[in-house]
Formats: sequence, structure tokens, C-alpha cells
Amino acid sequence: MTSLYESPKLLGEYLLLHYGGAEELRHEALPVDRAITDLPFPVRCVRELLDPELLPSGACALEAGCSVGASAFELARTCRRVDASDYSDSFINAAKKLQAEGCHDGVRLLEGAITEPFQAVVSPGIDRSRVSFSVMDATALPQAIGPYDVVLAANLICRLPDPEAFLARLPSLVKPGGQLLLTTPFTWLEEYTPRDRWIGGVDADRRSEEELTKRLSGEFKLHRRVDLPFLIREHERKYQLGIALGTSWIRQ
Repeated sequence: MTSLYESPKLLGEYLLLHYGGAEELRHEALPVDRAITDLPFPVRCVRELLDPELLPSGACALEAGCSVGASAFELARTCRRVDASDYSDSFINAAKKLQAEGCHDGVRLLEGAITEPFQAVVSPGIDRSRVSFSVMDATALPQAIGPYDVVLAANLICRLPDPEAFLARLPSLVKPGGQLLLTTPFTWLEEYTPRDRWIGGVDADRRSEEELTKRLSGEFKLHRRVDLPFLIREHERKYQLGIALGTSWIRQ
């Protein structure tokens, strides 16, 4: 699975997803609301799902599947410590460079083999020292970590080989009264998740949102539910438009 996320092409696409604004992302004819591109999707995940009023002072957070780090940095605005991990060495190396230097040079694909430079930049108002990045498998997180006041997993569940293993670990990762933030478009693909491990998506009577709710409702209470559109730019004239289901849960 790691190799799927190690290509320079994907690194460029995810740097754009995490740090690109409308100027970097949009073609002038792109027929989508500017709100989708004006604020990066990982930042919107945190701002629309996290409830700052429920955070204790000195809150600690975990992000599983942090990619190149924008949502982890956003969590650092309100959390004293953020432990962020991803299965991709390429993504974590980029996130560490962004933490150390505040920026990372990347490229945008225009067409064919033609590219142009792009610079990912962390907002200067963020204390980057609050974040720690590491390579970890979200389905086999160390037993010693946690519990946390906030746990975030953005567009991760349907990219895991065993999503049940991750979901089963969540009650021990989130403190009572803590917040669990999840986003997922439920894009089940056998190249990532064996069909017999999909959570829904096979039987019309067992839709993925309902199955996810069943698995969480015993230990968590639903706090917020929002739709979060996102845009992945492949090149100047090709994009992937998705709509992630965003939910926040309170640990009982």
C-alpha cells in the first residue's frame, strides 16, 4: 500500500490540496463554488468539525493519516500538542520539511510533462513546534499512545486495508468528553481495502454512513454532521471533485 502514495505526482497533488489556494487550484472555467478552493480542504475539516469550546486548556490531539500536514498545523492553533502520522514516507518527509522551514517547493502539472513551480507555505500564525510527525500504520497504532482530547482522521477510513481495526481502537484513543473528527467520501476500492472489509458499500440495505454510525454510537455521541466538498487538481484541465461526509463525535 505504501507505494501508492510515494510518487512525486501524488506529492504535488497533495501539497496543492493541503496548501493551495484559488490561484494555484482554479482554472478560469472551473464550474465549482469558490468556497471549495479559497480555503484548503484539510483546514476546513478542522474548522467545521472541531468545537473549540469543548477543548480543555493544554489540549492534545492525534491525527491519523495526516498526509502532508495542513490539518495537523491547523489543530495546533487550538491544541498544545499534535501527534500526526501517516503511512507514507514521502508525505511525512514533506510534512517535516514544512515544520522545519515553514515552506516546501513543489510542482503543478500543466499538461503532459510540462510543470510549473508551486510553493506550499504554513501560515505564519501557527506555532509549528507544537506538531510532531511520524510514519505509522493507522491500523496498528502503538498501544502506549493516547488518550487524546481530539482525534482526527480525514479521508482515511476508505483507504485502509482493515478499517475495522482502526475503528476498534478509537475508544481507547479519545478521552471521555473528547472529540473524534472523521471525514470520508466512502470511496471503497479493492486496491486499498479488500471487499469483505468494506464498511457498507456492498448491500443496498447497509449503507456506509449507517454502518459507521453503528460502530461508533456505543462509545460516541454524534455532535456535528456536515458535507465537505474537496477538489484534487491532477493537471490544468483535469480535477477530482469529491464530497466527504464530515462528522464529529463526543466520547461518552
